[in-house]
Amino acid sequence: MKRNIIKIDEELCNGCGLCAQACHEGAIGMADGKAHLLRDDYCDGLGNCLPVCPTRAITFEARDTDEYDQAAVDQHLKEKAARNDEHHHDEHHDEHHGARHEGHPGGCPGSRAAFLKTANPAPVQAAAPRTDDFTTGASELMQWPVQIKLLPVNAPYFDGAHLLIAADCAAFASGDFHDRFMKGKITMIGCPKLDEGNYVEKLTAILKNNNIASVTVVRMEVPCCGGLANAAIEALKNCGKMIPWQVVTLSVRGEVLS
Repeated sequence: MKRNIIKIDEELCNGCGLCAQACHEGAIGMADGKAHLLRDDYCDGLGNCLPVCPTRAITFEARDTDEYDQAAVDQHLKEKAARNDEHHHDEHHDEHHGARHEGHPGGCPGSRAAFLKTANPAPVQAAAPRTDDFTTGASELMQWPVQIKLLPVNAPYFDGAHLLIAADCAAFASGDFHDRFMKGKITMIGCPKLDEGNYVEKLTAILKNNNIASVTVVRMEVPCCGGLANAAIEALKNCGKMIPWQVVTLSVRGEVLS
């Protein structure tokens, strides 16, 4: 039958996951940092997902497809709830291994509350003597500004630069972030869930108009952060240059996952 059904533009999608949260039928899922329609018969065509999309990546289209199947949706939601219950059980188990999550296990993983350390108090230490020597633990930041939206397209520090494109949260998750990732690199940060639009156009212009030596992307494990890596990869494709690049994924505890 021909009916209205949602269409997701993956190029515009920034991976925020708000549409998946808004869909009461569970028709939208997140994979590889992008939203996807899981099955046509899960979509009722009412479009609760449209107004929450910050990049207008979701539209309606009229096409021949399966009709909406309420029974299939009910079964899908039942199975999804069972998976969430199992995940919730695993999270309670983690309380005995230094991590505890609060609240309902559903929703965006990137905004889910969690304790990452045990509640054991830190040992009391004497205050360090005041000093004007800032060389110990010095910042490795080489330029300003750092927010992708604020950076200029051309700047002297881009000449021959090794770029670090990092998620906002990454430096807080990794205790040695400055020394491990920022040293010797021009750093730019962003959050695809909170920043308006996407970064592809800005990053493409920076890569195209400057002599960039390499690109390192550091993202978090949460699905919405995939939008940052996707934007960087798309910019690398669009810039017309062969630039060495890598993507590093951090867990919320700062562990390198890939």
